[in-house]
Amino acid sequence: MTSAKEHSWDTRPASKRTPDLFAAFMGGLVSLALELAAARLLAPAFGTTEVVWTAIIGLILLYLSAGYVIGGRWADRSPHAATLYTIIAAAGLTIAVIPLLARPILRVAVRGMLAWNIGLIAGPFIFVLILFVVPVTLLACISPFVIRLSMRDVAASGATAGRIYAVSTLGSFIGTFLPNMVLIPTLGTRRTFLTLALVTLLMGLWGLWRAHRRRFWALAWTVLIVAALFALQPGAIKPVAGLVEERESAYNFIQVVDRENGERHLLLNEGQGIHSVVMPEGYLLTGGPWDYYLIAPYFNAAPHPPEAVRSLLVIGLAAGTTPAQYTEIYGPIPIDGVEIDPEIVAVGREYFGMTYPNLTAHVTDGRAFLHQRAARYDVVAVDAYRLPYIPWHLTTVEFFQEVRAHLTEKGVVAINVGHTEDDWRLVEALVATMGQVYPSIHVIDVPVSFNAIVVATVQPTSPDNLVENLPLLDDPRLRQVARQAIAYRVTPRPGGRIFTDDHAPLEHITHDLALRHILGVGREP
Repeated sequence: MTSAKEHSWDTRPASKRTPDLFAAFMGGLVSLALELAAARLLAPAFGTTEVVWTAIIGLILLYLSAGYVIGGRWADRSPHAATLYTIIAAAGLTIAVIPLLARPILRVAVRGMLAWNIGLIAGPFIFVLILFVVPVTLLACISPFVIRLSMRDVAASGATAGRIYAVSTLGSFIGTFLPNMVLIPTLGTRRTFLTLALVTLLMGLWGLWRAHRRRFWALAWTVLIVAALFALQPGAIKPVAGLVEERESAYNFIQVVDRENGERHLLLNEGQGIHSVVMPEGYLLTGGPWDYYLIAPYFNAAPHPPEAVRSLLVIGLAAGTTPAQYTEIYGPIPIDGVEIDPEIVAVGREYFGMTYPNLTAHVTDGRAFLHQRAARYDVVAVDAYRLPYIPWHLTTVEFFQEVRAHLTEKGVVAINVGHTEDDWRLVEALVATMGQVYPSIHVIDVPVSFNAIVVATVQPTSPDNLVENLPLLDDPRLRQVARQAIAYRVTPRPGGRIFTDDHAPLEHITHDLALRHILGVGREP
């Protein structure tokens, strides 16, 4: 005789069990979509660094683990479809709460980032991630619950569990692409959460209509509340004086801001750095790192006149500040600009005048572009590093070898690297790395900033070349920048780490550098 522990029967016909499989599919989809949407929710305040992603992924996995245990026990105690779909409806309602509660908390975090207040940064970060405990845990309850309801014969329990987890994982696969590729660019972060909430809530109500009509009517009115929240205009995610445009892409939270001095700035994510700038009419020089790309060619041996600058590649195009300056100074020379985010390119064209015919914008990764092209350039400007967002694969010996293969005989590569007042480890590491490929490296400390411009030349060169080329510079703006570069040349201390494709511990340096700056701790000797 078979005991009750060996067999557990679901007496419903197959047509009644099919919605449970769909519930497992939607549970996987929404849980992964929430994970990716969480990163976008946090981006305006904290950015999208590896630390942020690590915290999100780690805690979501922790919540999922708890949900699997809770869901399994819950299903054993109440193995009813009505219980499952009530859990799903509750998950939908708690998802709808996340953007409402997170918004004011994130504004506190923005103030903390501006003041580098560790308490105002860490507190909201932890609080917002706690908001995901209930919905993710409830969503994780779905798969073990569906397994319990679908179990007809212990002898086939492995096949049943495998089928349900496969369906759930298929949902997770789709949920991986849905937020960043479809929902967030189309609807924005807040409405993405509300869409996920509405879909989950409707799934729960659909099941309750079939399993528990009274509970369905008790919860049906909540759909109107979530739909009303969806219809409300969300307003600016991160209000800032002079805001011209705010939008989200698959990669960034983007803001265009007009300043009181007449400048227009491109801000990304938490907004701590300026990624592009347009000066008031009549001005070209920004006073920032972009200016120093203009004089990078003149580290070549004299005479090296402006006429020798005939082409430019910019990796990290943003909204086109460097191409605009090069076009103004050197004329309509051919310029290729590489930018991975198509929305930034669109913003550049719409708000920063990035429409000059000599510029070709390529929406792709910088290194992939080098693999695909055979063109050579007199100047390669790399402006893709912004602490703490530095794509490590654009910092290695192999990357700079690929850049070297795209430079002309007297070509130069110039990169913009961050540092703090007393911590130049990142600059030193990149100087050491570039030194494996190029015979000469020159460093300019951009005044009144945390930036350094590192220039490497294909030919052996001397810092004095910039002085010797100065009389050839007829444009007074070029002469001005060249004189500043001469005055602010520095020699980083030797011994920096060398980054390779196999080993580039970039995050160790950038995270430690940023944390020490926030805490006011100087560099260790």
